[in-house]
Amino acid sequence: MSQTPHEHYMQRCLELAANGLRKAMPNPSVGAVLVYEGRIIGEGHTSPFGGPHGEVNCLNSVSESDKHLIPKATLYVSLEPCSHYGKTPPCCDLIIKNEIQNIIIGCVDPNEKVAGNGIRKLQEAGKNVTVGVLAKECREFNRRFFTFHEKQRPYIILKWAESADGFLSPSDRLLDDSTVGFLDDSKNQNIEQSKNPKIQKSNNPAPIWITNKYSRQLVHKWRSEEMAILVGTQTVLDDNPSLDVRSWSGPNPVRIVLDRTNRIPEWYSVKNHKIKSIFLTETHNLPNLDTLLYESIAFDDKLPKNISNVLYKHNLQSVIIEGGRQTLQTFIDANLWDEARVFKGSVIFHDGTPAPQFAAQPIHSERILDDELIIYRNYGEGNNI
Repeated sequence: MSQTPHEHYMQRCLELAANGLRKAMPNPSVGAVLVYEGRIIGEGHTSPFGGPHGEVNCLNSVSESDKHLIPKATLYVSLEPCSHYGKTPPCCDLIIKNEIQNIIIGCVDPNEKVAGNGIRKLQEAGKNVTVGVLAKECREFNRRFFTFHEKQRPYIILKWAESADGFLSPSDRLLDDSTVGFLDDSKNQNIEQSKNPKIQKSNNPAPIWITNKYSRQLVHKWRSEEMAILVGTQTVLDDNPSLDVRSWSGPNPVRIVLDRTNRIPEWYSVKNHKIKSIFLTETHNLPNLDTLLYESIAFDDKLPKNISNVLYKHNLQSVIIEGGRQTLQTFIDANLWDEARVFKGSVIFHDGTPAPQFAAQPIHSERILDDELIIYRNYGEGNNI
């Protein structure tokens, strides 16, 4: 189905916004396009956090020869312009100052500091404001931001890899909270398995890769796109992961580690002070450092909610949970997740730690060489974006 002109330019706003999504966090990434008689005379997206918003960059991009056209042009913006002072002045004031008469907005900002106030301010200034063009797509694009402000919790992504017969790891690594499915390559080991290896128990088992190197690189890309990454105690003790971004260019997520009884030794990689790390524990009064923090929480039947509350407190809008099985299953059982990304490899284990169980239906699947990547979304009651 063909797009209307309004939809066409709003789609361009979303394309622009994609260039600033991660760096803008915890702000939303907003795209803005200024159009005069069917010609784009300016466009921009949100700068890295603390910098100018999309509307500002859009107006600043207009050439000197076209500046006189600004009041006559139509401004398209994927999210409601802000109306309050934060790290930058209100975008509404800039729009009014430039005497732009027509503003097309994708969707309303859920942040209580805005939440319709920007639209109201523009209307009170006599502007023609249209709201709701590609609203669903605009909400989907900034789904982490919407989840954070509407549900007071981060957007939660579950990720694991399982063998062709449904195991996270072979039986020689069978633990209550085992590895997330493929071992972290922080040990600089890369042992590829045949499609049907005969897995033998060993006192010193070598790493067993379920996925290929391209799938593993994709995981590092995902890490660079989220604000936090979470693992359980046993995953750290088993694999000593770095939980960083090494195979992709981008920022490292904040490391969130479950360590109920403070069992993880000081020399483990997650405590190397290179990346901000938050340890969730029942132990009280542990000393906090700039990059190594401890938060005391209850490890009770509300554990997923307790974890989410800590991440919300630290203004972390998204988290990718990499395991192990017990951690993943706990979030699934609590129906506290938004997206699941599951790799299914060609390796067969026959026995071992079973993959998490849930009833969601896949919304997308694709092949990465011999691996299959399956994407799920949680559209259950009370969990819609």
